[in-house]
Amino acid sequence: MQKEYRDLTVKEAYYEDAGRGIARLGIDVMKDLGLVSGDVIEIQGKQKAAAIVKPSYPEDTGKGIIRIDGTIRGDARVGIDDTVRIGKVEVGYGQKVVIQPTQPIRLVGGEQFLKRILVGRPVFEGQSIRVNVLGNPLTFVITKVAPKGIAIISEMTEVELKETPYKPGEGVRKEATGVHYEDIGGLGRELDMVREMIELPMRHPELFKRLGIDPPKGVLLYGPPGTGKTLIAKAVANEVDAHFISLSGPEIMSKYYGESEERLREVFEEAQENAPTIIFIDEIDSIAPKREETKGEVERRVVAQLLALMDGLKARGQVVVIAATNIPDAIDPALRRGGRFDREIEIGIPDKKGRLEIFQVHTRGVPLAENVDLPHLADTTHGFVGADIALLVKEAAMHALRQVIPKIKIEEEIPAELIENLKVTGEDFDEARKHVEPSAMREVLVEVPDVKWESVGGLDDVKSELSEAVEWPLKYPEVFSRMHTKPPKGILLFGPPGTGKTMLAKATANESECNFISVKGPELLSKWVGESEKGVRQIFRKARQAAPSIVFFDEIDSLVPKRGSYTNSSHVTESVVSQLLTELDGLEELKNVMVLGATNRPDMLDEALLRPGRLDRIIYVPPPDAGSRKKIFEVYLKGTEDLLAADVKVDDLVARTDGYVGADIEAVVREAKLAAMREFIAAMKDKSAEERADAIGNVRVTARHFDLAFGKVKGSLPAERREEFERLSWEILYSGEQKGILEKAATLVKRAGLVAGRGDETVRTLVEELRTANYAQKKDFPAITALSEKLEAALGAQKKPAYADVSGHLQGS
Repeated sequence: MQKEYRDLTVKEAYYEDAGRGIARLGIDVMKDLGLVSGDVIEIQGKQKAAAIVKPSYPEDTGKGIIRIDGTIRGDARVGIDDTVRIGKVEVGYGQKVVIQPTQPIRLVGGEQFLKRILVGRPVFEGQSIRVNVLGNPLTFVITKVAPKGIAIISEMTEVELKETPYKPGEGVRKEATGVHYEDIGGLGRELDMVREMIELPMRHPELFKRLGIDPPKGVLLYGPPGTGKTLIAKAVANEVDAHFISLSGPEIMSKYYGESEERLREVFEEAQENAPTIIFIDEIDSIAPKREETKGEVERRVVAQLLALMDGLKARGQVVVIAATNIPDAIDPALRRGGRFDREIEIGIPDKKGRLEIFQVHTRGVPLAENVDLPHLADTTHGFVGADIALLVKEAAMHALRQVIPKIKIEEEIPAELIENLKVTGEDFDEARKHVEPSAMREVLVEVPDVKWESVGGLDDVKSELSEAVEWPLKYPEVFSRMHTKPPKGILLFGPPGTGKTMLAKATANESECNFISVKGPELLSKWVGESEKGVRQIFRKARQAAPSIVFFDEIDSLVPKRGSYTNSSHVTESVVSQLLTELDGLEELKNVMVLGATNRPDMLDEALLRPGRLDRIIYVPPPDAGSRKKIFEVYLKGTEDLLAADVKVDDLVARTDGYVGADIEAVVREAKLAAMREFIAAMKDKSAEERADAIGNVRVTARHFDLAFGKVKGSLPAERREEFERLSWEILYSGEQKGILEKAATLVKRAGLVAGRGDETVRTLVEELRTANYAQKKDFPAITALSEKLEAALGAQKKPAYADVSGHLQGS
């Protein structure tokens, strides 16, 4: 037998349902009441409301809950976790509906616009409707429905929009802020914490009396600007049905003695008269700074007055203070104790899931085209806070609007089909991305250059090691947790100048889609005591906030040299080294922050930095061998194959560039192209622009141009320098035994070089083989050992006859 009504618990709606007049019910509840999707139900709270039924997700089945948005909750005068009674109602179509805005607005074609939104929805007198227009929420109230009661709007219903704002009657609840929980994305955990601190005491004070404890009195929300601190306070005030007083620091301050404190007292008195009340103090650091650090007498008195009001002899009743700041350390410490601000909640930068929720909130009223991929946008907007995402959506909508503006005549009404076809596309979002950058990272963020792995020629082993260390922890975190292991914290790239260390760092940041913070060592050093260390702390704080991020220290040897190595220098560098070591491996854990260092002088780095747990992955970026040089030429000649003359052979260029690093090869290619340009410009300088344009297609870079380039660009890494860098790398990369094998082989090669004049062909061959094996990028230690033994034996055999001759000569004499 079917029931006529059911009592259900109210829960918040899904983000995509907000503003659509939908109630989500479990399948079991729909069966009980004989409801099908699209039926209309009446929701009985303190007042009545109506909604269209839609089935909820399977996980809601059997829980006895109804999901409705803030607008319907406001109409029914209920909050989350309250109980409502629902039942099916038979409704007819409305003949006429009168709508009024809650604020003065002029909406051209507003009646058609609202009718299009409301068709198929149930309406009743006193109902609120929220509509998003280009990201701005507008609220309207249905003031008259004919015939009376609940009616469905159809295409035939007459919709009248009045321009005069709606004024609620006596005793009718007026929305405090117009913000609901569904308007906040990505802050589920933080919102729950704020709600249990504020909603529970205001709705059910008897619980606290039963437990014999005082309800919390204050909440401090802190975090980067734009993360939603003010929004949370507004939503809580609205949902709790409390009186809301918003306070900003400068309003209170007065030049007259005692007036600032009086204004503060008046605010708290008003709050007590209208309890339950939420007092929201935005940017509290401006009115309650640390007293020992501030010089102003007024600020000190205001802090003292605020302390007395929050925790004085006078009982405060149902008054909760919510404060927001983005610099919590600037607030007077006396405020940050139990009884004043009982709980401090960090509102951080949202993660990938949070960003998707925020995108869903802000694109709710935006007509999106098929090619807009919100999950992809959420993936690629690291470091973006809620305000940045709101701005991104608005910018994309404005870009879509700019395409339509030329078709609009200002004096005429906009054609309905033009509005109908207005869509925000993926291209609009791509364009908007160029103008919006993450605000939390604005001071330190470096726009990641468009460098891909393909842009780096050769170095395949280095690339795979880097992608393992940086990309794997971000892409496969579940494998790391399953194996109970942590990814490396830091990577040191070292090798000769020009081998592509900085380029590899850029490619790593690009490929792993991380925020990239580039730190140039010298810019951190300051003559003021403590400033350099503060700079290091701030960089790591920003990196933590905007994780996943890569902090890249180029020329890291200038920032963290060996401590005690410079006796005459200031103590600054030593302090910076210590600060960097504690940031890398201190009590505060680095999560999803990778530190990348690059240097060509690893021997100058402090040893403490190179131990496991700090820069624990050390990667040598070797000078390019023949195969790598060919790949580098291919990278720099890519797209210009038609410019090369037939006599240019890449293999010949590779053979001529022994001792050249990547930067040298780029310079050779550039010089060859410039030589060809010089000839073309000299030949065509007296010709017209049209003739030049016709002739430009015939320009070719020939082998002669490359000969000229080789005359100008010399290889920066001759064999001796290369071997020098190689031997530097042995100190860091290899264990004692391996290092011994390599050092012995190098000594033998050198010794053989000294007696090379008297050496036979076998010795010379062995020397070349051993040198090649010893300085190869991949070391074959058994082969090096075997070759060393052979060479040692050959050198020994060479010496013996010489000694025999000498002894024979002595005996004869």
